[in-house]
Amino acid sequence: MIFLEDIIMLFEIKTIINQASNTNEHLFVKHLGEKMIHWIELEQTLTNSFFENNDLETLKKHNFSLFEELIGDNYKTSYANPDYTVSQFGVELGQLITAIYTDFRICIDKAFKHDIESLESYAKAYLEIANSFLESASINELRQIYKHFKENRLLSDYRSQLTTQSDPSKSFANRIINSSDLSNIKYLFKLGVYITDNEIKTAEFLSNYDIEALNNLMIMTAKAYVKGFETDGKDVSLRNNVQIKYNVGQERMIKALIKAFEAESLTGFYGGLISTPANKQYSYDHRFDNGVYLDETFAKLNTEAFSKVLEEMKAITYDYSGIMYFDKFGETPFSPISKDSCIQYTNEQNKLSQEIRNTNRSKSDEYFKGTETSFCIIAFPVPEIGDNFEAIYADTCKINQLSSEEYLPIQQHIIDALDQSEYVHIKGVEGNETDIKVMHGKLDSPDKQSNYYNCGADVNIPVGEVFTSPVLKNTNGLLHLDVVFLDELKYIDLRLTFEDGYVKDYTCSNFDTEKENRKYIEENLLFPHKTLPLGEFAIGTNTLAYVIAEKYDIVDILPILIVEKMGPHFAIGDTCYTYAEDIDVYNPDGKCIVARDNEKSILRKDDLSKAYTNVHTDITLPYDSIGHINGIQSNGNTIEIIKNGRFVLPGTEKLNEPFN
Repeated sequence: MIFLEDIIMLFEIKTIINQASNTNEHLFVKHLGEKMIHWIELEQTLTNSFFENNDLETLKKHNFSLFEELIGDNYKTSYANPDYTVSQFGVELGQLITAIYTDFRICIDKAFKHDIESLESYAKAYLEIANSFLESASINELRQIYKHFKENRLLSDYRSQLTTQSDPSKSFANRIINSSDLSNIKYLFKLGVYITDNEIKTAEFLSNYDIEALNNLMIMTAKAYVKGFETDGKDVSLRNNVQIKYNVGQERMIKALIKAFEAESLTGFYGGLISTPANKQYSYDHRFDNGVYLDETFAKLNTEAFSKVLEEMKAITYDYSGIMYFDKFGETPFSPISKDSCIQYTNEQNKLSQEIRNTNRSKSDEYFKGTETSFCIIAFPVPEIGDNFEAIYADTCKINQLSSEEYLPIQQHIIDALDQSEYVHIKGVEGNETDIKVMHGKLDSPDKQSNYYNCGADVNIPVGEVFTSPVLKNTNGLLHLDVVFLDELKYIDLRLTFEDGYVKDYTCSNFDTEKENRKYIEENLLFPHKTLPLGEFAIGTNTLAYVIAEKYDIVDILPILIVEKMGPHFAIGDTCYTYAEDIDVYNPDGKCIVARDNEKSILRKDDLSKAYTNVHTDITLPYDSIGHINGIQSNGNTIEIIKNGRFVLPGTEKLNEPFN
C-alpha cells in the first residue's frame, strides 16, 4: 500500500531531480534521488504475488540488479567507491558523499522488511541533503545535516539491531521462512540479501540431504549448546531464546535445529542472515564511514540511545539465552586494496570508538548477562569451495561430530604437563621463525587448580584444544606465519613481536613498502588500539581436521573455528573469560581453572574502561611449522609435548593416528 506521505515525498524527490543541473554535485543529487524512488517503489513491489508470478531466472536478475553497481568494473564508477567520489569531488566532499551514498543503500534492506518508517526517514533526509546541494551549502553544513540525521536514527537503529538479535516474535527471517515452501528455492529471494550460487546450491544440496542424518547433526549441535552452559556452571533454564545466525541457503538445516532446540526447552529462531558479499572491497572501504560525523556529542548520544533501548526492551533481552553461530568457509580468499581515499579515524575518534564499545558492552552485560548466557559455533563449507564440495561437506560433518569423551582424557595429559611448567616454549621449524615463551601463573593448590581449560565440543565445535590466559609479564618472543587468513583477510609473512605479553612490533609482506604493511596490520589486527595483549594461548589437538584440510588443500580458507584446533594458537586481545572472570569454571577432573584473568583484564576491579580491548583474534601455527612445544619447569627441566609437528607426550599418541 502506498501512503499519501509517500506520494508527496516521491513528488518532491522528482521535483528536485528535475531542478538539478549537470554539475558533479547535482548529478549525484539526481542519481541518489532516482535510487530513492526505486527503493520506495521496490517496497511496494515486493508482494507475495511478485515472488509467485516470476520464475527463478527473473528473480535472479532482479536480485542482481539491486547489487549490480558494487560488482566488478561497475564499482569503479559507483558513488559507493571512495576512489571515484574523491576523484570527482575532492577528498573532504568526496568522502562525505561516499559515506552518505553507502549508508542510503540500506534502504534495499528496509524495502524487503517493509520498514516504511525507515524509508520515510531516509527520504526526508535525502530531501534535506539534496536541497542543501542545490543551495550550494558548505561541506560543514552538509556534514551537520547528515550527522543530525544519524543522531536521530540512533534509537531506531538500536531497536532494529536488538529486535533481530533477541525477539523471535518479530524476526523478519522467521516470518519469511516459516511461511515459505523450502522445496521451492525461490524463497531465497524474499530475504533481501545478495543471492549467488553459494546460496542456491547450498539450498539445493540440503534439499536432497538425508533427513535423518541432518536431524542427528542438529540434535548434536543443540546438545552442544546446552553442554556449554553445564560446563561453565550456568543454568540453561533461566533464559529461553536462542539467536541462530546462519548462512542463507541453510534454512532446511536451521529448521531441524529449531526442532532440536524445542526438545531442549529452548526457542531457536532465525536471528541473523549471512550471505555472499557482493564485493568484499566495498565493505572494507567503508569500515570507518562514521568518521565523517563521530565526535564527543555523537558518542554520548550513541551510548545514551543504546542504554535507553536496552531498558525499554528488557522484557525480551532478559529472555535471550545466547547465539548459535554458523560459520562458513570456501569463498575465494580476499586481499584488500588499501586506499588513501577511504575515511580514516583521527586519534581522537579512535579513542571515542573504543569508549563507545566499552560503555555499550558493559551496559549490554546488565541485560545479556554473561553469567546466564552462552554461545555455540559450528562451520560448514559453501559450494564455491569447488568440485569437492560434497566430499568436503561430508568430512566436515565427520570432524564436527568427533567425540568429546574420546578427546578429553587425552587432552588432560597435556594439561597435567603444562600445569607442572613455569612457561611453555614454542619454536618453529623449516623456515618458520616463531620463537616465543608464554608464561603460566603459579598454582597455589595444584591438586585443586589448573591453568588450562579442557575444551570439548560444546561452545566451539569441533572438539580439540586446551587453552589458558597467559601471564603477560615475561611473555616474550616472535610469532611468525608464512600465510594466514584472519577475519577473511590475507596476511603474508606475518611477524608479531611480543614484549611482556604485548605486541611491541609487527610487519608483513602484503605490500611493497613497510609503511603500507604496518598500516594494514594497524587497521585490521590492532584497531582501534596501538597494541594488544596476548589474551589466550592454546594447543589444538584435532589432527583429523588438519589431515582432512591438507587432503583437500583448504588450510588457507578454513575458518579460525576449525584452524585453531589444528595447532597452537595465540589470541591477541581479550581473554576467553571476558566479562565472566568471576564465574568458577571446572575441568572434568574437578580442578578449578584459575587462569581466567591477566594483568590487563584484572584492571576491571578498578577501572572497567582499561580492562578490555573488545578484540579477540586467534592466530594458529600449523603442525608442520612446529619444531617443538615444550613445557619448561622452574628447575629448568623440559617436558616435550610436540616435536617436529607430532605429539610426543606419553598418553597423546592417539592424536598422531590421522597423520598415518
